[in-house]
Amino acid sequence: MNYTIYSTTSCPYCKMLKDYLMSKNVSYTEKLVDQDEMARNEMMVESGGFLGVPFSVIIKDDGTKETVVGFDKGRLEKLVASN
Repeated sequence: MNYTIYSTTSCPYCKMLKDYLMSKNVSYTEKLVDQDEMARNEMMVESGGFLGVPFSVIIKDDGTKETVVGFDKGRLEKLVASN
């Protein structure tokens, strides 16, 4: 599983998401959209123009892609368990 989080340095929900993923031993790549214009543009493409954070893109082992808006613990539980 390849997990990318688009976040900002001051977002409390981003921190909750990262803490949650660490507690589940899920590695991730973080892209700070408030400090990196390329990351912000990439997020806009991935999200269809949505600029809220956290925004996650998960590429599963079978190659399918899932996106998660915000810290949706219930959805994340299913995604982490299914991989």
